[in-house]
Amino acid sequence: MALGLALSGAAGTVVPDKTMSRKSAPKVLLANFGDGYEQRVADGINTVKETYTLSFRNRPKLLIDDMIVQLDANKGVTALVFTIPDTNNTTTTGEKAIKVVCVDYSTNYEHDDFYSLSVNLRRVFEA
Repeated sequence: MALGLALSGAAGTVVPDKTMSRKSAPKVLLANFGDGYEQRVADGINTVKETYTLSFRNRPKLLIDDMIVQLDANKGVTALVFTIPDTNNTTTTGEKAIKVVCVDYSTNYEHDDFYSLSVNLRRVFEA
């Protein structure tokens, strides 16, 4: 596996900048009682919502254009494979492939034939 976002077409697997970030938030059902007590239970099977923010700065225009075509075609519905570092993985690669959908993205037209792309991804669980 190679770290990065796997796209079809000429782009292939694209490695994001080192400023990649991950946000995790547990999904919990909460019942508050009048005397200050509360009861909590995990909401669902996969109870941690994960979102990722990726940047692809100062890349060739053709690469960014290919990435945008793929993201437009997926329309936030079709999952992409995203390989992330995971030292707790039992394989020797220290990586884990997960499925994500693109929530939104924005393009910056830097200079000449170099663009930047910022992408927000949400982890999904499907077969």
